[in-house]
Amino acid sequence: MILAVKLIQQNALERLFKGSLWRACGLVLLSAVLLSGCDSGPEIVKISGTKMGTTYHITVVADQPAPDNLGALIEAELDRVNHSMSTYKPDSEINRFNRLAVNQPMSVSSEFLEVLTIAQSVWSNSGGALDPSVGPLVDLWGFGPSPSEDQIPSEEQITAALASVGFDAVMIDANEQKIIKTRPVAIDLSAVAKGYAVDLVADLLEMNALPDYLVEVGGETRVSGLNPEGQPWRLAIESPLLIGQIERVLALTSGAVATSGDYRNYFERDGVRYSHTIDPRSGQPINHALASVTLLADTCAEADAWATALMVLGDKQGLELANRLGLAVYMLSRDNGEFTVSYSKTFEPYMAAAAQQAVSEES
Repeated sequence: MILAVKLIQQNALERLFKGSLWRACGLVLLSAVLLSGCDSGPEIVKISGTKMGTTYHITVVADQPAPDNLGALIEAELDRVNHSMSTYKPDSEINRFNRLAVNQPMSVSSEFLEVLTIAQSVWSNSGGALDPSVGPLVDLWGFGPSPSEDQIPSEEQITAALASVGFDAVMIDANEQKIIKTRPVAIDLSAVAKGYAVDLVADLLEMNALPDYLVEVGGETRVSGLNPEGQPWRLAIESPLLIGQIERVLALTSGAVATSGDYRNYFERDGVRYSHTIDPRSGQPINHALASVTLLADTCAEADAWATALMVLGDKQGLELANRLGLAVYMLSRDNGEFTVSYSKTFEPYMAAAAQQAVSEES
């Protein structure tokens, strides 16, 4: 997923920590920095590193001492997701399932089952717009993990690849904690797994009585409480027009945010633009005006999955579904070289809060 949610640099602390990652064992970048003063307020804990093929950044505003091994505890939570759902680890649960014979049941961890269940729910409620088995189509269009030249497959190739796609082939037995495939499909849970990893870390912090935090993994973000300045956390939605330019600022004290877009990864051929986002129902790259969708939810796994699904559906169908399901969605769509804004009814309070915050800052 293409990500555009960024933490706004709020004060000199951000500049102090910028580039403060330490290299550990040549594999994982991990740093834990604690700032405190006798009478200067809460302790600020910042932990950053690399995991799951991306980076992560955690900021905690601790009114009580954080565990000395907090960094290791966070690493362990991320490792649980990585060892279960990484397609780059041969012995991961997801790869064992992908190699599994048809109609052969497989016992899975509670984490794998939960992510699969979230994906199945969004797949069902989006009419198949999110489909973790879309990999053969992504590879066919040259957007898979193996480098390949930009290519436009034939209708025959697309039809053949579609035969290997379909999340309806994955059956979940929640009671027995087992899954089974009814035909030979392979899945990729990357549209949910990073968000789920964010949730695991957030839950870990709350279990350690640390309710004020920002957790970000690969751009997927969840916040709670207040930032180091005692204010709501401020997150920025990036403009598709100019990378790094801020489109809108969100001030949040709870919830998760995920953004999906098609403006970073695409190719053009004979004046036609081909997005990396493939519609698993048609086998074709998406072809609509929607450039990015930002979704707010209680959990990051849900925000992650729904942002991908709505990106496939487009501005009209996506917004209609968001309003029907009560999803908080902010969309940016192309319109003659510019971008127009649309948002769901559930997102309206965030627009009002942003306007009020802007007035407050000007005064």
